[in-house]
Formats: sequence, C-alpha cells, structure tokens
Amino acid sequence: MAVLLESMLERLHKLENFFTFITNGTSLNSSQFASNKNLPPVSSVLQAKDIILGVKEDCVLTEEDMKLYPNCVGKMNWMKTMWKSDKCYASYGVDGSDCSFIMYLSEVEGFCPKKAWSGSKRIKLRDHDPINLAEIKTNLSDLMRLLVDPNERQGYAWIRMRISRMWDNWSVAAMNLNKNMAMANRPKKKILVHLGLLSKQSGWKFAENQFKGGPLGELVQWSDLISTLYLLGHDLQITSEVEQLVAILSNLPAAKSPCQSRKELPVDIIYTDIVGLTQFKKRVKGGYGKFICLFRILDSFGTEPAFNHRAFAKQNKILTSWGGQDLKPKQFFTMFPHSPDNSFMGFVVEQHLNSSMIKSLKRKKQAVVYGKNDYMWKGKRGYLDLIKEQFEIHGTVAGDNLKNVPSYVINHGILPGPELHKLLSQSQLFIGLGFPYEGPAPLEAIANGAVYINPQFIPPQNSKNTPFFKGKPTQRELASQHPYAEIFIGEPHVYTIPINKTQIVKSTLQTIIDNSRFKPYLPYEYTEEGMLQRMNAYIEHQNFCQFDSKISKWPPLEAMTNILGRAGMSCRDVCAINDLICESNHFRELNIKESLENNGIQCAGTNKSSNIYYPSYNINTEQCILQADELLFSCVGSHSLLRRLCPCRSYIKGQIALCIGCER
Repeated sequence: MAVLLESMLERLHKLENFFTFITNGTSLNSSQFASNKNLPPVSSVLQAKDIILGVKEDCVLTEEDMKLYPNCVGKMNWMKTMWKSDKCYASYGVDGSDCSFIMYLSEVEGFCPKKAWSGSKRIKLRDHDPINLAEIKTNLSDLMRLLVDPNERQGYAWIRMRISRMWDNWSVAAMNLNKNMAMANRPKKKILVHLGLLSKQSGWKFAENQFKGGPLGELVQWSDLISTLYLLGHDLQITSEVEQLVAILSNLPAAKSPCQSRKELPVDIIYTDIVGLTQFKKRVKGGYGKFICLFRILDSFGTEPAFNHRAFAKQNKILTSWGGQDLKPKQFFTMFPHSPDNSFMGFVVEQHLNSSMIKSLKRKKQAVVYGKNDYMWKGKRGYLDLIKEQFEIHGTVAGDNLKNVPSYVINHGILPGPELHKLLSQSQLFIGLGFPYEGPAPLEAIANGAVYINPQFIPPQNSKNTPFFKGKPTQRELASQHPYAEIFIGEPHVYTIPINKTQIVKSTLQTIIDNSRFKPYLPYEYTEEGMLQRMNAYIEHQNFCQFDSKISKWPPLEAMTNILGRAGMSCRDVCAINDLICESNHFRELNIKESLENNGIQCAGTNKSSNIYYPSYNINTEQCILQADELLFSCVGSHSLLRRLCPCRSYIKGQIALCIGCER
C-alpha cells in the first residue's frame, strides 16, 4: 500500500510540475512531458519500497557541520534522553532515532543542518504569513490608545506626557528619515512591549513616584522606544501588569510546550526589562525556551558575558539577581554605549528650545547643580563654595527640609521640562556632584549650551569599592560621573576634573570663563532621527534566532578588521586605540587556529577553554587558546599573559552603534 501511494504521489508531482510550466507560459509537447527531461527532478529520498528491502536512512554530521552548527551535537544528546518528556516531540515525528532527532533539530529548531539527513518525511510547518510591509505612522491618537492603563494606576501618565510633548519633533524626524533613506520594503514586525518595572509586583513604585522626584531615566528610555517602534510602522501590543501578560500567554497553547518551534507564536520581538523577563519565566515555565531569542532587554547599566552566563558566574562567585540570564549579550539594550558586548539603544535628549531661541536668550554668569535630591549634595560644600566665588548657583531640589543644600543656592524645586531648559539655556555651567551616574540631564544641559563639569573618580568606581554597583552584572569601572560625556563629547562642552582638587577646580572655571562660547551641542545618536535610524537597523538586521553561521552576518564582513592586541589588553581597548569598535558578533569566525596564525602567531599547540579572554595567544606557553563556550565571547576581558584576537568594526561618527554603510 505504501509503495502504491508513493507511486501515485510521484505521478501527482509530475502533473503539478506540468501545470506549473503551463501557467508560467512554457509550452511542452507530449514527447517532452513523457520523457520528463525538462521537469525538475523528484528529490532523492528513502521510499517505502527501500525500507521494505531493509535500506536504512542515512544521517551524517560532518566535521564541517560541527563548525557551522556548534550546538547541534549538544542538542542531539539532550534529545536522546528527553524526547519523551513531552508529546509535542512525537507530534513532529521524533521517534527515538538519530535521524528523527536531526529532522526535528534542523527543520523545527534550526540547530542542525538540513543536509545532514535525507529522510522521506518532511515536517509540515505552518505556512508563512504573507509579508506585510511597515510604513511610517505619525497618528498620535492611535498610539495613545495603546497606552491605556487597565487598572487606572496612571502608570503610563509620565510616558504619555513625554511622547505627546515631543511628538511634533518625532514626526518631523520620521519624515526626514523616510525622505533621506530607502525606508520602503521593510517587513512589519509584531512586537510585544512589556514594562515590568511599572507592574505592581515589581515593588519599585515607578508609577507612584513618577511625578514625585523618582528616577525617570528608565521611563525616558521606554517612552522613546515606544515612539520609535510606532513611528517605524510596526504592530505594537503594550502591557505593564502581570495580569495582562497572563491573559496573552493563556491564549497561546503552545507557549507552555517545551518544543521550541516558534511558528505558532504571534509575536516577532519582545521588549521588556529584567523584572518583565522574570515574570515571563514564571508564567511560561517549560515553554520559556522558545521565547529566548525574541527578547530585547532594556538594561540601563549593561550585562557583561561573564555575568550573563549562569554556570560561569556561579562557578566564579559573581552570580547576581540581575545576571545569569543566559541570553546572547547583544540582547541587552543599554542607555549609553557602555560595553560593545551589548546593544546600544539610547534615548532622545529632549529639546524644548531650538538653536535660534537659545542664542536669543541672554546667558548669565550662573550655574545649575545636577542633583535633585538633598542627599546628593552631602559633602560637596567646599566644591560649591569655590563655584560660588564666580557664579550664582541654582538648584532644582525636591522637598523643603534641605540639610545639605547651602543657603546661597536659589532652589527652584522640581521644574517642568520647558522651564528647566530655559534655566539651562540662560546658564553657563551645569555642575555635577558625582551622583547620579550616567543620567540624561548632562546631555540636556550641553544641548542647551551649558558647559558640564564632570566629576572625575580617582580611583575609578566599581562593584568592589562602591555600594551602588554591588550586584550589578558588570565589572565596569567608572572614571567619572558621566563616561559618555567624557569620552564621546569632551572639551569645550565637558570638563572632567577631580572636584576635590581646589586649584584644578579654580583653573577650570577660569578656562571656561575665558574660552567658552556656550554653543549648543547634541550628538546625532541622541536625536529623534538618530534613534529612529539606529533602531530601524537593529529591527531589520538583528536576529537572535539564527543558528546557521552561514547566514549573512550583521554588521557585514566588509566593515570588519581583525587585530591581534598586546598582552593585557581587552578587545574593547584594542579596537578603541585603532579608532574602531569591538564587534562581538564576529568572534565565532575568528575562533580557529588559522585566524591566529594568519595574524603572525606560531601556535606551539592549540586547546579550548571557557572564559572571557578567548580566542587568544598565551605569550608564556605559546599556546593558542580557542573559545569553548560561545556565550562567553566578550570584548571586555583582559589577562596579562594573553594577546587577544579581536574583531573590530568601523563606526559612524555620532552614531557609533552602526558601521559605515550600515545605516539601513
């Protein structure tokens, strides 16, 4: 019966091909059709008559397959012991044989190459939806309808206000980008945005404190992300409460299944934060794995590979409640370009006054202090007294009972955005106190023409000497209150100095008075158009669900330069001194002995190890060491005995997330 059915199917196949040729305008005479010479061949597969004769399916993983699909063998071993753990595997044809494992892992999950098996069965996956194209949208009222709090907690109130206030600028930027770049033929993505920090369960009370002087940096970033995604024309679903999340997931029967096929999930990308990620894990449990590659995590300070890799972090006693997520490091999106291992999302520096308005305002010899809470001023009296000798000092401090704010400070309290920007545009200085770290305010001040005094930290502050950084999943060392302003802007807009050195403070103030013209400056990457351009490139090109290393990489190879660094240097620093950016996406192709030898190294031997320093060359043993665990590819690790081989890329000045030629 099976042989007969296969014969009938083969005849149907020929008929389908014949009618395909007819409908395509190709004429065939009867002799051509009978001989079947001009028809596409039937694929060579193992058929029923072969099985009756004892022929076995041939499934072979070559050494080349192992290189291109490094996770295939590990997944095969897992399937051998776990394929009976859920009936979903059998529904895809898994029957305990190696070929069925390869069949499933190649066609459903993409961990293995399809050419490694030649079975006759083909998994019937859901047909792809027709590709809908994204178009620029500027209708604010439609976006506001997506930002309705179901529990009337007014959780979105501050976000709605910021979006509405900036909408005209956003709309103009979107239309300019559409005019200046080829924005057509972009696939429309289905995107879920879940703001875990606003949920009642988070315990952070962001919603309750958003108008009471609470931290707003995260809300700034969420506001601008939502604006960006909507303007770029993607389908959005926005949630902030666990109940909303549960309602969505309960409608997805496959969400809780351990089978990792994502064909039935009605979402392409999920933006959330660490709180939201934890809520996902609790709700989907066994099915969490299929969501992993869809996540983009908003992460203010960044998460380095050593902290992200749970087993490695636990073994090295650096596991924190924020780390151990086992995501690809590029899935973490930061406010500033902290580490090239993560993706730089950024935000938009709001501008209430245009350049001509700023120039028309008379700038006074006054300074505004960066510190909206009284405790931030503690221990800074001597520093402020020096500034008071030359400038009238203003503050925007919340509350009435202020113990640390000097009496000579003119305090305006918490100001609305337009009033704050007017005050900044009339001032010559914006005074950093050392905390908070890396906020939006210094960029706002610089954009209004004020010079920012950026406190330098000697020694640099990190998790070992500063309580604030304890538990953060990073070993970053902050050399100043605002490293981005120090490194990427600098003088004459930013002066980074040790504020406890009297003579340095005095001479810096005099330099500013003598030389500064107080011109507004804002890097393109912090404008509306810059963020739209950057996020559009991410959405189009970042795909964390691809397992085939032969699929085209982004950034492209043309933007890459491989550099062998000096011993003791991290790849971040190796690339930086060559005016390039370390690009961790390209470590994999460097992770072979030949790559090291092509850079002038003679390997006395080669081995693999799992740590953040590889691939590299040990100057002591003359051994070449390759990376054994891809999640530990890192731009930031350094070791005194190791010369690291680093993938470095070009970047656009003022848009460092993108390489030259990667704007679209």
